[in-house]
Amino acid sequence: MSKTILITGAGSGIGKDAAFALAARGHRVLATTQTQAQAQALSLEAQSKGAFLEVFKLDITTEADRQLIEPYAIDVLVNNAGMGESGSLAEVDMQRVRKIFEVNLFCTLELTQIALSGMIRREKGTVLLVSSIAGRVPMPFLMPYSMSKFALSAAGAGLRAEMDQLKKNIHISLIEPGAIHTGFNQAMTDSKYEWMGSSSYFAHQAEKMKKQERATFKLLEARSTQGIVKQIIKASEANRPKLRYVSPWIQGFGVQLARIFGV
Repeated sequence: MSKTILITGAGSGIGKDAAFALAARGHRVLATTQTQAQAQALSLEAQSKGAFLEVFKLDITTEADRQLIEPYAIDVLVNNAGMGESGSLAEVDMQRVRKIFEVNLFCTLELTQIALSGMIRREKGTVLLVSSIAGRVPMPFLMPYSMSKFALSAAGAGLRAEMDQLKKNIHISLIEPGAIHTGFNQAMTDSKYEWMGSSSYFAHQAEKMKKQERATFKLLEARSTQGIVKQIIKASEANRPKLRYVSPWIQGFGVQLARIFGV
């Protein structure tokens, strides 16, 4: 059955690939982007591919933009928009941490509340929160991002229980990508070097850290978004989606082992 699916952060990466994949399956896809320039570029790309996407700018940090979703009878909300931030908690500017929580948690939940009001009224709907495997295991130097995803995952699990108790046929699920080669991870890990100066506690390790990060991503990153897009499709089309959808599965399995052994 065709559904109306709204995706945030569809200007690139997982969000864009999911938008095209869901449209190809016959769904009505509202593909939203942070900027108008991204919206124009995505519209042109869709036209060139013969894909039908309804594209518009929706910056989730702007109240007026969030209100744009009210007129739509949304069956599935894919909360994909987010940002990355890295750096040691011993020295990172707390304004950076506040900003990532504002985007990845607070504004995501504000948008979700608007979508839920319509879903509850219609007594059907699914909300997908794109969290991360990093939201289950603490990761040094990535904790600003990791903490925001820990919080989002906890919010998703709690909201799922609340919607179950409400008994309005509303479902909440977590989408948990691992390391995937979209450029997001590199931009996130590099962000700390923009402000780490010679006075940083880790200045003497900076070059070594950069090399380790590049080597780790080269080893771990999945080469395409295909796996996680398949999980988004499964969750979007399921009558009762499960709590977590993870890809690559081997990374999710590794996280489970790490938690079992207290790593």
